[in-house]
Amino acid sequence: MKHIALLVFTSAISASVFAAPETYTIDNNHTYPRFSYNHLGYSTQLSRFDKTTGSITIDRAVKTGVVDVTIDTTSVNTGSPLFDQHIQGADFLDTTKYPTATFISSKVNFNDDNVASVDGTLTLKGISKPVSLVITSFQCMFHPMLLKSACGANATTVVKRTDFNMGKYAPLVGDDVTITLSVEAVKE
Repeated sequence: MKHIALLVFTSAISASVFAAPETYTIDNNHTYPRFSYNHLGYSTQLSRFDKTTGSITIDRAVKTGVVDVTIDTTSVNTGSPLFDQHIQGADFLDTTKYPTATFISSKVNFNDDNVASVDGTLTLKGISKPVSLVITSFQCMFHPMLLKSACGANATTVVKRTDFNMGKYAPLVGDDVTITLSVEAVKE
C-alpha cells in the first residue's frame, strides 16, 4: 500500500511539474509586426514596426496561455521616411498621442497539441477591439545559439482601419488591413 501511495504522490508531483506554465520574452531583434493594405487598387502596400516588446506564457499540458504584445508605433517603417511621418500623423497612427499599440490575449485556442489561434483585444489609437489571431505556425524548441528554449510563431488577422479612427481616404485606400505578427521569444 505504501508503494502505491508513493507512486501516486510521485505521479502527482511529476504531472504538476510537467503542467507548469513557461514564459517567453519577445525577442525584439526577431519580431516584426507587419501590416498591408490595398493602395488605390494599384498595389498591396507592406509596412512594419521595428520595436516590439512583450511575453508569451504557455502551458501545453492544460492547453492555456497568455500573450501580451506592445508595439512602439513610432517605429513604423514604410521604407520611406516621409511616408513614415505621414502614417504617424493624426489621420492615421497619431503617435504623438498614442505611441504604442497593444494586443492582450483573452484565450489561447489549441487544435490537439498545437496552438491554432489567440483571441484577445487589440488597442490601437486608443480604441480597443476584439480580434482573433490565426496561428499559421508555432514552434518551441532549444535555440542553438542562445542555448535556451525559444518559441516562434506567425499569426495573422484582418481589421478595418475605420474601426480604429484611421479611415482617411477609405474606400479608395483599402479599409481592410492585414496584420501579420512574426514573433520569436526566449524562455525566461
